[in-house]
Amino acid sequence: MMIFATTASQLQRLVVFFFFYVALLCASLQRVNGFTLSTNKPPRSHSPLTTKPRRSTQLYNIFDAVGGILSGPKLEKEDKLPYHPPFCSELSVCNDGVRTFAIKERPLSFTGEDFDISEITNNIEEDFVRVRGAMLHLPGKDKMRMASSSSGENLVTMDRVLIAATPSYDLYRSDGTKIGWIEKKLIAFMDTFDVYMEGKGGFGVTGLFKPTPAYRIEGDFLDRNFSFKNEEGKIVARANMDGWLQIDMMNHYQVQVAEGMDALLVLACVCCIDEEFDEEHQERRKKREE
Repeated sequence: MMIFATTASQLQRLVVFFFFYVALLCASLQRVNGFTLSTNKPPRSHSPLTTKPRRSTQLYNIFDAVGGILSGPKLEKEDKLPYHPPFCSELSVCNDGVRTFAIKERPLSFTGEDFDISEITNNIEEDFVRVRGAMLHLPGKDKMRMASSSSGENLVTMDRVLIAATPSYDLYRSDGTKIGWIEKKLIAFMDTFDVYMEGKGGFGVTGLFKPTPAYRIEGDFLDRNFSFKNEEGKIVARANMDGWLQIDMMNHYQVQVAEGMDALLVLACVCCIDEEFDEEHQERRKKREE
């Protein structure tokens, strides 16, 4: 089984490498013959952000450029969020198709938990939100805050639970109301994260007596490629590591969010997952050095 998994992973990388050059060739054709990969859609009206064209993101959107062949099953519309209202009435939800975001972990950071997030849906990079970690915190007690890039308004707070059977982050609105939490599943055949809503009942740490998670996050966490499924089993968001070379202190992701899904919830969960695996890698290094 291990040999088969390794071979499949190598084959996937070769296919991705091939399509990378296809996208690069198409970008070259655009400059020479006016050929375009973009959909030429007008800027979306869901966000009050001012469009700041900075650079083409066609290489960020490789999967979109080649028709989504490698990105997995198509995202499905989220018909009903498990909470109301969404985190932000202006930024959270869009009813005009799939949105794409780029998450960039800052290489120079006092907290090690800082991310800059931009929307790249229309092949134009627009600042969306930023995530900053707490300057002072207890070991194992991380806190991150997500704020609007335009107004600086706090939108989501991700507060790591100090005492828990499995890594968990509580999720709070800007007014301090706890909306739910994300936790790593304690008993599972593969790495899995569940998102639970506050006040849905249940108890226990093994999952036997807990309510059904509002969202289940699973996939290939080794390569940081995973998807979000709602209670109905629909894939409503997807995250892929963006780039060929990645190191823990500056990981980059491309995130796709389905129509009707709260983008801020998805982005907050991706940041929490990234921090959890970074800490696990650090612990393994320490053990190897001892």
